[in-house]
Amino acid sequence: MTKGLTTTQGRAPAAGSGQVQDLVQDFIAFVDATDSTIRAYTAGLKQFIAFLASNEIARPERQDVIAFREAIRERGLKANTIQLYIVSVRRFFQWTEAQGLYPNIAKGIKGATVNNGFKKDYLTAEQLQLMFDRIDTSTEPGARNKAILALMATAGLRTIEVIRADIGSLDGDRLYIHGKGRDEADEYIKLSSHVQALMRAYLDTYRPGAADEEALFTSTSNNNQGARLTTRSISGIAKQAYRSIGIDSSRHTAHSLRHTAATLNLMNGGTIEETQNLLRHSNINTTMIYLHHINRASNQSEQRISNAIFA
Repeated sequence: MTKGLTTTQGRAPAAGSGQVQDLVQDFIAFVDATDSTIRAYTAGLKQFIAFLASNEIARPERQDVIAFREAIRERGLKANTIQLYIVSVRRFFQWTEAQGLYPNIAKGIKGATVNNGFKKDYLTAEQLQLMFDRIDTSTEPGARNKAILALMATAGLRTIEVIRADIGSLDGDRLYIHGKGRDEADEYIKLSSHVQALMRAYLDTYRPGAADEEALFTSTSNNNQGARLTTRSISGIAKQAYRSIGIDSSRHTAHSLRHTAATLNLMNGGTIEETQNLLRHSNINTTMIYLHHINRASNQSEQRISNAIFA
C-alpha cells in the first residue's frame, strides 16, 4: 500500500512519486545558483525520486529520507556523493516548506562524513622540471600544453578556471579568472616571468590576432579545431605529461597541480596566509590541510622508533 502524499495546505495530489518529480522540477526552476550547483541538485534529487518510486512511496516521511541515505550507502557510493545527495534532498524540502507545499521532513538529517584532506599526490620541483623539459614546444599542442601545466603548477588554477579563461582575461602579468561558483572573471592570479614567457610564445606563434573573447587555450584536434578545451582534454594533457616521466597513478590528476602549487609554496617559505590567497580559499582551515600534510611527510617518528628497536 502506498503512502498518500498530502501537502501542508491539505491539497490531495496524485498518488505515486510523480508529484514529487513535479515539485523537483519547480524547485530546480526556482533555484538561483550556478550551473554546476543546479546539476548537483538535479543528480541528487533524481536518485531520491527513483528511490521513492522503487519503494512505492508517495508521501515520503522523515524515515524515508533516512532509508534513502542508508540505501545509497549500501551501494558503496563515495562519502562526497552521499553528502551531495542528502544536501540536495534537504534543500528541496526546505524549499517545499517555505512554499507551503510540504513539511521539511529532511531537516537536520546528516549525510556522510567527508574527509577534507586532499587525496591527490603533488609533484616535486624535480619532477616538474623533468616533465617540462620533456614537452616539445616546437608544435602548437606542445607550446599550449607547457603553458597550461606551468600556469596550473605555479598559480594553483582549477581545471575549470583554465577552460573559462579568454584572451581578454590577460592583462600584463595578471590573468583574470572565473573563480569557483562565480559568473564573472572578478578574481586574478599573477603570472610569474617564466609563465608569461611560455604564454607569449604560445600566443604570438600560434594565436596571433586572436580576439579578446576567444578562449585562451583552444583545441588542435581535427574534430574540435579552435574550440575551447574541455575538462577531459586538460586531464589528458596532464596524464600524458606525467607518463612521460614515469608517473601513471590514479592519485596524480590535473588537480594534483593545484596541490603542487600549495605544497611547493609552503615548502619554499610561503606563509599560510599567502597560500590561502594563492588558492583563493575562503576558509584558512582548508589551506591548513596542506601544512598538516607537509608536517606529516617530514615526521620521522616511525624510523626513529624502528632505529631504537632494530639498531
